[in-house]
Amino acid sequence: MAPSLSHPPGVNFIDDDAHRHVHSEAEHYYGGPEYHSRSRTYSASHGSGIRPPVFGQESYMKTRRLSHDEKSSAPRRFLIDVEDTIRLILEQEDTDGDFQISVTDAGPKILSLGTATSNGYKSFDIRGTYMLSNLLQELALARDHGRKRIVLDEARLTENPVDRLSRMIKNSFWHALTRRIDGDGLEIICADPKNRTGRIQPRIYVPHAEPKMAEYYRQIAREKPHLNLDVQVLPPKPDNPAFVKSLNGTPGILALAMKEVDDNKGGKTLKGIPFVVPGARFNELYNWDSYFITLGLLVDGYVSMAKGIVEHFIFEIRHYNKILNGSRSYYLARSQPPFLTDMALQIYNQLDRTDMDANRQWLKRAIQAAIKEYHTVWVAEPRMDPKTGLSRYRPEGLGIPPETEATHFTHILEPYAQRRGLSVLEFSERYNAGSLKEPQLDEYFLHDRAVRESGHDTTYRLEKRCANLGTIDLQALLYKYEIDIATAIHEVFDDELELEDDFELLPFPPSPESYAARPRARSTQKVQRSAEWFARAEWRRGIIDKYCWNESKSLYFDYDTITGKQSLYESATAYWALWAGCASEEQAWKLVSVSLKKFEVLGGVVSGTEESRGVISLDRPNRQWDYPYAWPPHQIMTWVGLERYGYLEDAQRLAYRFLYMMTTAFVDFNGVVPEKFDAVKLSHLVDAEYGNQGIDFKMIPREGFGWMNAAYQVGLSFLTNHMRRAVAACTSPEVFFGRTMMGEHTAAPPSSVVNDPLGLAMENMSLGVSTPGAIDTPPPLYSPDVGMFDRK
Repeated sequence: MAPSLSHPPGVNFIDDDAHRHVHSEAEHYYGGPEYHSRSRTYSASHGSGIRPPVFGQESYMKTRRLSHDEKSSAPRRFLIDVEDTIRLILEQEDTDGDFQISVTDAGPKILSLGTATSNGYKSFDIRGTYMLSNLLQELALARDHGRKRIVLDEARLTENPVDRLSRMIKNSFWHALTRRIDGDGLEIICADPKNRTGRIQPRIYVPHAEPKMAEYYRQIAREKPHLNLDVQVLPPKPDNPAFVKSLNGTPGILALAMKEVDDNKGGKTLKGIPFVVPGARFNELYNWDSYFITLGLLVDGYVSMAKGIVEHFIFEIRHYNKILNGSRSYYLARSQPPFLTDMALQIYNQLDRTDMDANRQWLKRAIQAAIKEYHTVWVAEPRMDPKTGLSRYRPEGLGIPPETEATHFTHILEPYAQRRGLSVLEFSERYNAGSLKEPQLDEYFLHDRAVRESGHDTTYRLEKRCANLGTIDLQALLYKYEIDIATAIHEVFDDELELEDDFELLPFPPSPESYAARPRARSTQKVQRSAEWFARAEWRRGIIDKYCWNESKSLYFDYDTITGKQSLYESATAYWALWAGCASEEQAWKLVSVSLKKFEVLGGVVSGTEESRGVISLDRPNRQWDYPYAWPPHQIMTWVGLERYGYLEDAQRLAYRFLYMMTTAFVDFNGVVPEKFDAVKLSHLVDAEYGNQGIDFKMIPREGFGWMNAAYQVGLSFLTNHMRRAVAACTSPEVFFGRTMMGEHTAAPPSSVVNDPLGLAMENMSLGVSTPGAIDTPPPLYSPDVGMFDRK
C-alpha cells in the first residue's frame, strides 16, 4: 500500500480536466498549481477519524460505497504523495539498487495507490514492471516540477509503449540532447567525459578567421569568471598532425557556427546555433551520428534544428577543412563517414516554400561545402588510392588517440614497453613525444585512427588493415555524393554552379599519373556542371563493381588496395549500395534473395556474420561492431535501401524486428533507449569493449541515445498500423510473421495474440525471459481488451 497523504482534514485534491491532456508533456501535466476543495461531508474526508473495528489483534475496515466512488467506466486517477511513494517504490521494488524498476528486480511488482475520487480512501493495485516503472518515471517528473502531491491518470501508466516512447523522443529526448556553444550553453557543452588529463578547466578553440567570435568568448569569460573559461585561437592550418598532438594535454571544445542577434541594448551579439549531441559520454557534435539524428528530427518536424546542424558542418569544412569526427580538439585531423549531401537535400525538400530564393542560397552553400570536402578530403591523398580509384578511411595523425579510456591500448603497448624496460605510462609518454621510434606501432595506430574515422570502432573486419581498405560503405557514400551534387546542380542551379572557396580540384579519372601531374585546376576557375558529376558517379559505379562486388558470393566486400584482394569479411555495410543506388537490379535481387538471411536475426540486422567474426576467446574478445551487435545506422541504411529497390516487405520486416527489440527493452527496463543491442539475445546488456551508452540514468530516461531515438522514429514510418499495434503488444517477430529464423513457416499465425486476462496473469507469474528465436514464444504483454501492461 502506498503511503497515505498528509493534508488538512476535510480537503479533497481534485483534477482540473480543462488544464491538461492525459498524455501531455510534464511541464503541462505537472507544471500547474495543485487543485483542491473542501469536502461537503465529514465521512468523505480522508482524515475522518473513523476507526476500524478491532477483532482480536487485527483491525478490519469494511469497504463502504460512497457517493463519490468512481464508476467502472470512468478513467481512474490516483492521489499520490510524491516523495513518500518514490521512497516506497524504490525500497520495495528496486532490489538491485540502480534506481530503475526492471524485469531483473525481484520485488513483488505490485503497489496499491489511493484513488483520487475517493480522496485516497479506496485503493487500486498497480502491477507489473511496465506500470511500476512508468509510475516511478511520472513521480520523477512531478518532483522535477516541485510537486509534493499529484493526481495521476492511470492512463499514463498503461500508455501504449510505442506511443509513449515516440512521444518521449519527440517532446523530451531531443530537447535534452540539444546544446549551444555560447554564453548560455558553455557550461554544459564544455564538460567532456572523455578528458582524462585530470584538468577540467573549460577551454574553447576558435578558428583563426573568426576574430569577432574570439572576442565574444573573451567577453563571456570576463562576464562569467566562475566559468574559468580559457579562450584559444587556432592557427590557420589547425589540422596539422603535429599541432593536433600538441593539444592532447589541453583538450577543449571547438567553436561552431553562430548567428548575429540583437543584444536588447541597441547593438548586436552572437548566439550559438543549437545542435543535437549523441548523448551519454558523447557530449559534442559528431559527423555521422548527426546524419541519422537529422533523419529523426525531420520525422518529428524539427526542420530548423536539422538545418542548423548543416550550418555547423559548413562551418567545420570552411574552418577545420573537414566535417570532424567530433567537435573536440583531438578530432581535428579526423573525419567520419560523409553524409552531407543527402542530409542537405532532405532538409531542403522540407523547407518553407514561401522563400525559395533563400532556400536555394542555403542549399548552394551546403553543396559548395560538400564539393570542397569531396576534393580536399575524400579524393585527395592519402585517402585516395590513385591506382584503383578507391577512397579509404586514412586520416593523418601522430601518437596514441587521446580520447580513449586510459587502459584501452595497454595490451598493445605492454610488449613494446617491456622490451625497453619501461612502464606502459613511461613508454606512452616517450612514444607520444617522438623520442621513441616504433614503426610497427605507427602502422598499428594508422589503422586504429582509420577505424575511428570509419565510425566502426572497433571490429575485426577493419582491425590492423582499415587504412588500406577501399570499404564498400565509403564508396557507396561517395557515389551518393556525386549523384546528389549532379542532381542539385542540374535541377536547382540551372546546371551551373560557381564555387566561392579556392582549393585544388583533383583530376578525373584518377590514376597515378594524373595525380602526380602539376599544376592542378583551381575551384574558382571552373564552373561546376552536372555532366562531370554524373560521369564521376558512373565511373565510381564501375570501380565498385570491379573491386567490391563478388558475383559468386552475391555480396559487396571491402577491397585491400595493398594486397590487391577483396577482404571477405561479410558486413552489413554491403547494403549501403542499395541506399546509394549504385547496385543494379540484378545485384539488388541477389543481395536480398541470397545474402540477406546471413545478417537477419531476431532483433534486426547484425553488423556482420558470425562466421566472418570468428571465434571469441579471452585472447580474442568481442568487438562492438561485429556479430551479434546491431546498430541504428545499419538498420536505417538497410531499410531505406531495400525500399528504394522495391523490397518494401523486407524493409518492413527488418524494421519490425528492430523496433520490437527496442520496445521490449523499453517496457522491461524502465524506459531504456541504449546506444546498441545484442540482436541475437535481444539485450542491451552487452559485454563489448566499450559497454553500452544511454543506460545509466536514475528513475527516468532523460535523453535516450541520439541515433537510436532516430531509428525508432524512422522505423515507425515503415510500419503499417497493424504492425505498429503488434509492436506495442510486444508480439515477437516469429509470432507476427509466422515463420522461423530460417524463413520456414510455422503454425503460429499473426492472429495468435493472446488477450485473455488468465493468460496475462500466468505470464506475470514467471520472471524468465523467452529463448531468443524460439517458435513457442510467450503471449504478448499488452492487450487492449485487458488494458494494462504486466511484464513481471
